[in-house]
Amino acid sequence: MELVVFDLDGTLLNKDSAISDYTSETLRLLAEHEIAYTVATGRTLHSARSVLGGNDFLLPQAYKNGVMTWHPEEKRFTNGAMLTIAELDHVVGAFVRANVTPFVFTLDKSQGGTVYHPPMTSPIEEELIRNAGLGDNFTVRTLEELPAHALITHVNAIGPGDAIETVLQSVESEPHLVAYSGTIRDGRQWRWLDIHHSDASKGGAIAEMKELLGIERVICFGDSDNDLSMFEMADESYAPANANELIKAAATAVIGHHDEEGIARFLRERFNLTPG
Repeated sequence: MELVVFDLDGTLLNKDSAISDYTSETLRLLAEHEIAYTVATGRTLHSARSVLGGNDFLLPQAYKNGVMTWHPEEKRFTNGAMLTIAELDHVVGAFVRANVTPFVFTLDKSQGGTVYHPPMTSPIEEELIRNAGLGDNFTVRTLEELPAHALITHVNAIGPGDAIETVLQSVESEPHLVAYSGTIRDGRQWRWLDIHHSDASKGGAIAEMKELLGIERVICFGDSDNDLSMFEMADESYAPANANELIKAAATAVIGHHDEEGIARFLRERFNLTPG
């Protein structure tokens, strides 16, 4: 049995951060041919729901780069390595010195979530609140209210490029932290930053999923550095034409651009999928 694993942004999703009709039909064809598929993404479950809805993602799914796995049938999370309070203090201190607001995401026992943050320093940081998929799924509180026993999944931020780079350099000195960063689509001078425990990875989450489901082979698709661990453990790995050079070098092959439905077109040819 094979498992197809998709990264979302820059891979399965188009430039509008949506699953196109053609890709949605391809997913339906995979299901009809009993080909298993799931996602491994840097997003939270809550921010992914709006794009995955209606596409029958029924198997366990890896979120926040493998920090947590969502089991749809049981409606529960299993979680990997969480950030400790000491590690969080190091991260928050780096953000404060750089004048960037850290958003600390936690997982509640009820499987809900709470986000803690100090006062925001820039209007653009409100974009993070919107894009994080908070709404009814997360409670937002002040950082001072963070309990000592909190399950801290990750820290997000949006800020000026120079400030984010300063935080990145500080995080590199902490062996148990890993950080991913990228340019915000609407402004090159602004960057996003995502920090979590180094023991969590997409590759680790998919390896556990493979054992849980009795999967023999894994075929994965991704475009960024956070997909490398998944590429390393997969039997086949494919990078869309828009992927960074590191991922392209690690891939089995480079395929079509994500905004030209490259993944869906490859799958139709790879598995001989034709609409009825």
